[in-house]
Amino acid sequence: QVQLVESGGGVVRAGGSLRLSCAASQRTFSNNAMGWFRQAPDKEREFVVAIALTNGNTFYADSVKGRFTISGDDAKNTVYLQMNSLKPEDTAVYYCAAGTSIFNIQRERCEYWGQGTQVTVSS
Repeated sequence: QVQLVESGGGVVRAGGSLRLSCAASQRTFSNNAMGWFRQAPDKEREFVVAIALTNGNTFYADSVKGRFTISGDDAKNTVYLQMNSLKPEDTAVYYCAAGTSIFNIQRERCEYWGQGTQVTVSS
């Protein structure tokens, strides 16, 4: 019933920045966390970051620590992913997800998924 819509993907040169958005059609009591995953060509889906909507706690994958920042806007029921210092290896389809906790998000135990948005980083 809940729909997640990602936006903000595109093509950027290495070292550049992009800001992804994920808008949820509605908030449920069980969906207390949201996060981002990515999947590059010929690779498995990879966890990127999760945020607890209840208190703002976050958990980042080591590969993006210090470069990516997740944030939320409760009024708009939207989470964002600010991506700085992008590298060619960041190229992937980025997916937004919602779940019950940041731990479940990290373990891909998600209740809802977005359709994905393409991020391409050129060298």
